[in-house]
Amino acid sequence: MLKFAANLSFLYAELGFLERFAAAARDGFKAVEYLGPYAETKEAVAAALRDNGLEQALFNVPSGDWAGGERGIACLPDRVEEFRSGIVTALDFAAALKCPKVNVISGLVKPGADLAALEATLVENLKWAAPRCADAGIKLLIEPINIRDIPGFFLTNTNQAERILDAVGSDNLLIQYDIYHMQVMQGDLVPTYERLKHRIGHIQVADNPGRNEPGTGEINYPFVFAALDRLGYDGWVGCEYKPKAGTSTGLGWMKPYV
Repeated sequence: MLKFAANLSFLYAELGFLERFAAAARDGFKAVEYLGPYAETKEAVAAALRDNGLEQALFNVPSGDWAGGERGIACLPDRVEEFRSGIVTALDFAAALKCPKVNVISGLVKPGADLAALEATLVENLKWAAPRCADAGIKLLIEPINIRDIPGFFLTNTNQAERILDAVGSDNLLIQYDIYHMQVMQGDLVPTYERLKHRIGHIQVADNPGRNEPGTGEINYPFVFAALDRLGYDGWVGCEYKPKAGTSTGLGWMKPYV
């Protein structure tokens, strides 16, 4: 049986961040995820989890100036020290929130950038971060993201992610497999998961087009969910989508699976 985590950066957007934990619990979620907890104190977020009986499934490491348009810094040669400082911060929050996984957002490619240099920087940063996360008992993930939603994003498909994992050579580095992003970029969702399931550490869902809840677009989620269950996926499935008509009223898609 699959288990779903509410992504609080996308769901319950009408509420303040810390209020979203209670809303998720009322709707039956047992875990949450989000882009990052860093605008709050770790004590306040830990209390929100504890008071609502929720687990922390995952969050991203600090990813630069998100409000200013940055989408990660891990592949940027001039931001290495900032990335590594962010890993330290992420591990501090993860310990306080009992979070087992953190996700790296790679960054954007500037016009004329040397792609080989960007990949080398990403690999070296992950070589530095993976053992430190392992020492803390936390899995480190990287996420391919589609270039329609985020033009210029560096890491865009599972083949590239595999190459980076091979170059890093750590069993503590895994892929975050976002089904929506990979439908946009490459399709072949279930065979890709089956081939890479030993290298996938977390799954997220949304439908396409629109990035709305499952059942609103072209992805055959009953088939996908049945396959994930059959193939033994036992992690959280992050609900990272834009609700079409409010979060709570749109959760009917989830009832057959919980």
